[in-house]
Amino acid sequence: MVAGTHWLASATGMSVLERGGNAFDAAVAAGFVLQVAEPHLNGPGGEVPILLWSEAEQRAHVVCGQGVAPAAATVERFTGMGLDVVPGTGLLAATVPGAFGGWMVLLERWGTWRLADVLAPAVHYAEHGIPVLERISATIASVEELFTADWPTSAATWLPGGRVPAPGSRLANPALAATYRRIVAEAEAASATREGQLAAARRAWYEGFVAEAVAGFSTTTAWRDSSGEVHGGLLTGDDLARWTATVEEPVTFDYRGHTVCKTGPWGQGPVFLQQLALLDGCDLDAMGYLSADYVHTVTEAAKLAFADREAWYGDTDVPLDDLLDPAYNAARRRLIGAGASLELRPGSPGGRVPRLPGLPVPGTASGAPGVSGARSPRGVGEPTVNAGAGAGGVEQTLPDGQVRGDTCHVDVVDRWGNMVSATPSGGWLQSSPTIPALGFCLGTRAQMFWLQEGLPATLRPGARPRTTLSPSFALRDGRPWMAFGTPGGDQQDQWSVNFFLAVVHGGLNLQEAVDAPMFHSEHFPSSFFPRGSRPGVLHAEERLDPGVVAELRRRGHEVEVQGPWSLGRLSAVARDGGFLKAAANPRGAQGYAAGR
Repeated sequence: MVAGTHWLASATGMSVLERGGNAFDAAVAAGFVLQVAEPHLNGPGGEVPILLWSEAEQRAHVVCGQGVAPAAATVERFTGMGLDVVPGTGLLAATVPGAFGGWMVLLERWGTWRLADVLAPAVHYAEHGIPVLERISATIASVEELFTADWPTSAATWLPGGRVPAPGSRLANPALAATYRRIVAEAEAASATREGQLAAARRAWYEGFVAEAVAGFSTTTAWRDSSGEVHGGLLTGDDLARWTATVEEPVTFDYRGHTVCKTGPWGQGPVFLQQLALLDGCDLDAMGYLSADYVHTVTEAAKLAFADREAWYGDTDVPLDDLLDPAYNAARRRLIGAGASLELRPGSPGGRVPRLPGLPVPGTASGAPGVSGARSPRGVGEPTVNAGAGAGGVEQTLPDGQVRGDTCHVDVVDRWGNMVSATPSGGWLQSSPTIPALGFCLGTRAQMFWLQEGLPATLRPGARPRTTLSPSFALRDGRPWMAFGTPGGDQQDQWSVNFFLAVVHGGLNLQEAVDAPMFHSEHFPSSFFPRGSRPGVLHAEERLDPGVVAELRRRGHEVEVQGPWSLGRLSAVARDGGFLKAAANPRGAQGYAAGR
């Protein structure tokens, strides 16, 4: 089974499984196709965290394909430019592009296919073109002026013939196809073995011609970004050469016979587990699925867990044992009252004193400048959910790249029981100017650092930004059960929790749980430039019972009702009762699940 956010990626993954490849081969091939099929949501210059189950090893692993901040990226360097937050577009926010390294580690350690074979579908689509989604066309249209006035290399790539590509037309990226062809050629010239070719491909990317082009573009050009000013980049060839993707142990939590696996707190993944730890002492079954009590309780638990994310998470020593401790969560659970909280309330795990960053003024999620007094930013965010999403969940991108949208996701399970959940993102076409020699742009994940000293997520050289990318894996009764996830920035670990609870407490099957009315809070600070928050705001699809919405408002939630199919882009695969199962998201009419 393969399920994902674009039918071309799901079909590609399924074709690999049909031809004898395993789940890891299929996920890699699908991941590279997503870079071409959803270029407004991810790209080669981005990153990918991966959760996997190896049937041979009987273990779950995390592959960290999240790149790090450049050696020159210090708080002093940014504040010396007059910045108080990292820009959300342009070159300054670039980290080492980790997606390629992450996919290569997955393929080398657990896959079976050769590099040329897994890259062939992506190369084909990049050379011959993909059908332009309405969302791609709308995204490019929204940044057309930025591209023509300030980012001509992007205009050359994404405005063929000087025009915005129409929905349903064909859009190719021959420069990207040539990049991947050259990597394959150099790898095959370097070695006759699969492993040798994969090692040579990594060298080409992180030490060879790709690294040279990335470093040259970053350090010798300058472009307007979301601060309104023109800046060059900090990423160098040494930064790329020093970085490698890593394999790590997942963080886990047991909930009602299920063990959920997430990334470490260098990402937001453990906030899923914290929500479960808080809800473990609540009788959600008695409340009734999607009742006012249920939605209120789940929302208030999310507020508490995400407050801890703000105070404690980062690429540093995070007190996870204390954050997941039953006594700590019992005390935190008592903060869930009858009404909606309007405060950001981090806890004190192990008696530690929480410290929050100096936050922007509440209510500034979509309009605040990232530099005090600068013009309103455009083109930033995670391309799924920012305030102002269009009808039907179509993401919007503002004229200088500030995104209203999301990222990508793919899940795979094969005939042997191997499973993968991956959330590739970053490096979307509107994040920074296209590097013409390569056909892709750098990502902007460094916007998730704070420019304040002494915080877990403070910017520092060589650190991973506290990414929002958050794939999920779960065991049931000790056996591998389900791989699942969604795009959506800060909403990923709200929508995924809601989906999980719909299966566990709502008694829904995978597709019913994906289809169920979705909701999420904007109470806590955004991970994206300009880092605003909207205390008490709760988004809900209009399919949620109007009586429930009215009761939530009575309790103090500022409910903003969205379109009936506008929130969430979940997908999932599962091993269940001797069958393989899958589900894909109907919102946006592009997600797809396939299997046999």
